[in-house]
Amino acid sequence: MDQVAFGVLGPVTAERAGLPLALKGPRHRAVVARLLVARRRVVPVARLVADLWAEPPPAAVGAIRTFVGDLRRVLEPGRPPRTPARLLVTDGPGYALRAEAVDAWRFETAVGTAAHEEPGRAARLLGEALELWRGPAYAEFADEEWCRGERARLAELRLRAVEQRAEALLAAGRAAEAVPDLDAHLTGHPWREEAWRLLALALYRTGRQGDALAVLRRARATLAGQLGVDPGRALRRLEADVLAQSPALDVERGTAAARVWSRAAEAYDRTVAAGSRARLESTVGLLRTLAVTGSGGPAAAGEHRLAAITAAEESGDPELTARVIGAYDVPAIWPRSDDETAARRIVRAAERALARLPATPAQDAARCRLLATVALESRGTRSERAAQAAAEAEHLARRLDDPALLAFALNGVFMQSCTGTGLAPDRDAVGTELVALAARHGLVTYEVLGHLIRIQARAALADFTAADEHAATVDRLADRHELPLVEVFTSGYRALRLAATGETGHRGGGAGPVEAAYREVGRLLDGAGMPGVRDGLLPLALLCLRLAARPHGIRDAVDPVADWGPYLPWVRPALALAADDERAAREALRELPEPPADLVQEALWCVVAAAALDLDDRPTLRRCRQALRPATGQLAGAGSGLLMAGPIDTWLTALGDALGRPAPR
Repeated sequence: MDQVAFGVLGPVTAERAGLPLALKGPRHRAVVARLLVARRRVVPVARLVADLWAEPPPAAVGAIRTFVGDLRRVLEPGRPPRTPARLLVTDGPGYALRAEAVDAWRFETAVGTAAHEEPGRAARLLGEALELWRGPAYAEFADEEWCRGERARLAELRLRAVEQRAEALLAAGRAAEAVPDLDAHLTGHPWREEAWRLLALALYRTGRQGDALAVLRRARATLAGQLGVDPGRALRRLEADVLAQSPALDVERGTAAARVWSRAAEAYDRTVAAGSRARLESTVGLLRTLAVTGSGGPAAAGEHRLAAITAAEESGDPELTARVIGAYDVPAIWPRSDDETAARRIVRAAERALARLPATPAQDAARCRLLATVALESRGTRSERAAQAAAEAEHLARRLDDPALLAFALNGVFMQSCTGTGLAPDRDAVGTELVALAARHGLVTYEVLGHLIRIQARAALADFTAADEHAATVDRLADRHELPLVEVFTSGYRALRLAATGETGHRGGGAGPVEAAYREVGRLLDGAGMPGVRDGLLPLALLCLRLAARPHGIRDAVDPVADWGPYLPWVRPALALAADDERAAREALRELPEPPADLVQEALWCVVAAAALDLDDRPTLRRCRQALRPATGQLAGAGSGLLMAGPIDTWLTALGDALGRPAPR
């Protein structure tokens, strides 16, 4: 039997298959309305009685049961006798309406969805949602106390939706379309300051500056006359900007592109079926763009990427799954995942797809992408399988002579070049090839990646002249191609560069210029949507900065209240020393694991070495010296491109002196 659809955005109604259902008398309708207000929760019979009658008659409970019985016959006419109701159900002390289709709920869902959509699509969704309204919500129960809160909530949501749609139209470059609805909206709701602002802005953007000023003055008079208040800051600022013809009021750069996007997306929705494989594959293309936008883009891309992979696997088609997994060739510069659980799930899905993919030459490109994905998503793990996958992907890409495929595979090679200390020259070679390859074939994001890798590698090798050139080049590319996340890494490099030229921060009396530069990097990271980079990085950078100046000053250098994030195990001995708990520090050193396979491992070994030097812990001193030896001649941690703990040779000398013999050359 078809689902019953309820309407409350106007008089209360019910229909099935487009045909209205007779809900009988006003108290029957009141029962339906009261249960819909409860949103599928149970309403006790006593509550129904109190809400339906100001002075309940003696037979009120029996009347409620009669109303419910009548409604059940209307709502579920085919239900066999003595079988439980499935829609209007008895539950404990009362009744619940297990409705699924309610126009108010559809409206709320559409408004929430529109908030995350591109402007043109958001405007369309909101327009369709507003068309669901047939009058005031729960119209015939306007005087009922039990309905008052829900009616007010829905009315406010509708007013906000009108303004949200106008804002979406403005963002899509369709200001003229917003004017009539805003005018009508303000006629009924003249206290809505945001609506006044949007109407004035829409008029200005359609070339009607005089009308825009008149609207703002009318807003001022209306607010003062009806509410006794002056316009808020947003309206005052807009009036000043209109008078000055501020360029900030013009349609922002990209609005033409937004208009094209909107129309293309609407055409796509009309012509490509919602559940089609083409739509699933094209979704990954959108996610690739989202992943490099900054703010919440990377996190949102990661979340939806997993959903796309799951949907592809559910199709049972290994080739589709391989394409969906492998199409997400987003360049990655940091060998610590933003979401390690999600990364493991992606690796398992890629391995399942590899196992099921036909072993034919036609699938070599898909196989290469899956292998590169395994290498990339296994970052920081020292997995033999990941290293093998990176090598296989590179071999396949070179044999296929596909530049984009090779760039993707080289990114996997880069991620697997962090398994030990001192590997900056290897990464520099990868970056050099990526820059040349990407520049030849117009692979902009991989060209950016190549320059960032070279910044890291040349900084580790103390070649700041070359690193400076790569930083300047990558900033120009990022500005030209709107890649905002690049600023995080170039700003971090410049803070490192400042530290390496002799400026050092200090605890206490005030931060030096290097600490100020690092705190600016921390601010950029807070809004970048990259927790794998952000978490714990700022306190680690400041600690390394202090240790570079005083390798023997760990107790004063470590911040005991900082959030060390994933680096806490290697900082814990220093924290114990700062608390004068040498026993705990020694225990922490004995239990210390090897640092992860990432770009700060040399710096973490130096933090551990500083604690071991303080305690003269010989086993740990020898362990640190062995770990740091391969990085002789490099700057500790500078391979991250973001921080540094001084020359490795300085640390090796200190360790050798403590162990009673000179450091190896």
